[in-house]
Amino acid sequence: MKAKKHLGQHFLVNQAVIEKIIDLIKEVCPQDKPVLEVGPGQGVLTYHLDDHFDKFTAVEFDRDMIRVLIQKLDPKKLVNEDFLGLDLKSVYDGEFALVGNFPYNISSQIIFKMIANRHQIPVMVGMFQKEVAERICSTPGGKKNGILSLNAQAYYTAEKAFDIGPDAFDPPPRVESSIIVLKRKENFKLPCDEVLYKKVIKMAFLHRRKMLRNTIKTFVEDTSDPIFQMRPEQLSVEQFVNIVTLIEEQNKKK
Repeated sequence: MKAKKHLGQHFLVNQAVIEKIIDLIKEVCPQDKPVLEVGPGQGVLTYHLDDHFDKFTAVEFDRDMIRVLIQKLDPKKLVNEDFLGLDLKSVYDGEFALVGNFPYNISSQIIFKMIANRHQIPVMVGMFQKEVAERICSTPGGKKNGILSLNAQAYYTAEKAFDIGPDAFDPPPRVESSIIVLKRKENFKLPCDEVLYKKVIKMAFLHRRKMLRNTIKTFVEDTSDPIFQMRPEQLSVEQFVNIVTLIEEQNKKK
């Protein structure tokens, strides 16, 4: 079956890479917790995961892929929907691990959906375009530190496991890929207004090369603290939390 460009499909065909991903998922994801695979495609990971984990479900948008998968997989374990629009509680009531070779055209949106449903998702193992993976896992001070990393790492630890070259796929993508692991932090609630946290970060990165005193001045009255002389990419989650806390205290005095 040919890959569909409009769905961003590239089929993983390198057996050594497939086995490496399966081994990592088995190592990171508890066997007794349900697993939800997004974008199973032709099932190169799917059948192995279904055999290993006590509860397994795959979400696939492409009906043609569904017809392939039901040849070896119980149809009750397949959900033919768009993951982004899926009510995750309709699949599993409690916690589950999220895994998959995620479609690159919606990979950032998958991360934000995971964050929104973090109470259900303690761990994620996923394949991303390498550039996106490095943005998610970026550290303060790096040029790739930004909205993705500061939102994801507010609730999860992020680590890149390994890279995958284009020749591992059919057809080969024009970019390199990476497998990353996100593990939910023990305390996955920020000690500040989480909605305001997102707003401040978004505002700060509208002009990422400018100092914070210029980008978030609509939120902060007093920008004399040295932190406001820094650019947003230089800051950590904790530093942004401190800024949001400062804004909250300032607003209480009004």
